[in-house]
Amino acid sequence: MAKTRRKAAIPSFALYGETPAAPVDLLHVEAIQSRSRLYQWEIDVHTHRSLHQILWVDSGPANIALDEERVRCEGPVAVIVPPGVVHGFSFSRDTDGQVFTFAPHAMIEGDVPATGQALHDLFGRARVLRFEPGSAAMRRIAGLFADLADEFASPDAGGSPVPLWLGRAIIWRLAQQSDRQSRNAARGGRDQFTRFLLLVENHHREHWPIARYADRLGLSPERLNRLAKAETGQSALEIVHARLTREACRRLTYIAAPISNLAFELGFDDPAYFCRFFKRRTGHNPRDYRRMVSEGA
Repeated sequence: MAKTRRKAAIPSFALYGETPAAPVDLLHVEAIQSRSRLYQWEIDVHTHRSLHQILWVDSGPANIALDEERVRCEGPVAVIVPPGVVHGFSFSRDTDGQVFTFAPHAMIEGDVPATGQALHDLFGRARVLRFEPGSAAMRRIAGLFADLADEFASPDAGGSPVPLWLGRAIIWRLAQQSDRQSRNAARGGRDQFTRFLLLVENHHREHWPIARYADRLGLSPERLNRLAKAETGQSALEIVHARLTREACRRLTYIAAPISNLAFELGFDDPAYFCRFFKRRTGHNPRDYRRMVSEGA
């Protein structure tokens, strides 16, 4: 896929390769193959100034550019492209699906508020919604896209309200799916963070690197750090160090053993390094901390 260029140089179309004019009542549906075949399955980066677009990849591979994000995926996925987002696609000869492009006025005019809210929620940001192959949600969306394509191609489509109804149904269903996936991701993130805390509790004295925690959780270190930041405002390493510091404070308070022994028990090979670590975390060296606690008692 061509590299994203400066936005000033990125073309804007109503439909890719055609006039940039965007009729307010535009509703257009076409197979991925019908246009991408003309460009050797490479749709270069471009924008739609006032149009919304949903790319439904029913099956096959796709490389997707959404502003600065790059996604490689296999169908079934729905790609949500709000107005003004720089986007481009690279397909294979086997990629199958539909491209649904529309002006928002056509979709919400005269309708109940549900469609307007769904449109707002769904197109709040560019994203890729993934579906489990063969799932009920996937079959429902695929069926709506197939019906929309058939209705749009029918001889009486110009006077039929059915494409508009089906388009609204697609927007509403995808908005519901997006909300469901967001809630599941948040719930899954909390579950993974809880598992991380349990791992820290069991292994903080072994001084595992963050990459090892991430590997045990099936995450990348970057994803684990984002998860930790979202839950606590701290990095994963800060959480591990905080737990190690609490354990050091507990032992200095309740265990009358040489500080060097405590350092080894806490997994530090060098007592001097433990002292530096503890002072950096608490502002006191271990000996002074023990004395302060004792005098305070």
